[in-house]
Amino acid sequence: MKLTKEQKKVKSKELSEVLKNSAHLYFTQYQGLKFQEMDELRGQLRAIGSSYKVIKNSVLGHALKEAGVTVKDEAVLDGPNALLFGAGDDPVSPAKTLFKFGKDKEALKILGGVVDGKWLDAAELKQLSSLGTRPEVLQQLAGVLYMSVAQSAQVLAAPIRDMVLVLKALEKKKSEAAE
Repeated sequence: MKLTKEQKKVKSKELSEVLKNSAHLYFTQYQGLKFQEMDELRGQLRAIGSSYKVIKNSVLGHALKEAGVTVKDEAVLDGPNALLFGAGDDPVSPAKTLFKFGKDKEALKILGGVVDGKWLDAAELKQLSSLGTRPEVLQQLAGVLYMSVAQSAQVLAAPIRDMVLVLKALEKKKSEAAE
């Protein structure tokens, strides 16, 4: 179904609001994916608070300009494309999900994305996906902090422990000498 010019303008304005409210965007080519595969990907992304939509390039181009989102590689607006809208402050989880899904389904191609207002090409997004997610990094940080505190406590307790061992050895030696 073709959209009228007026319908395209309305869709473009609606999309620009969504673009403004999205923390990160990932551009992909989906041609060759089956409907069930697209639905599976959408389900995985929905679980992490993201959405995945197929959008007409003409509407997307106008919406990007209206939202003030700069795309350095205009080639992402060629051919049938889909856009991942990420919410929240974790850009790694959607990237991980896309690349993991793309590993199984070669028809999905990641073209690039905008993360915190900065354009990243496919290679940079792959590097981003290799990082830990926000919860994983926070968990690692908590572990490192706990270990440093625990080690400090052990180091501080060592002289007292050693003194107790020396006193026990001395007591044992005196009790043996008294017998």
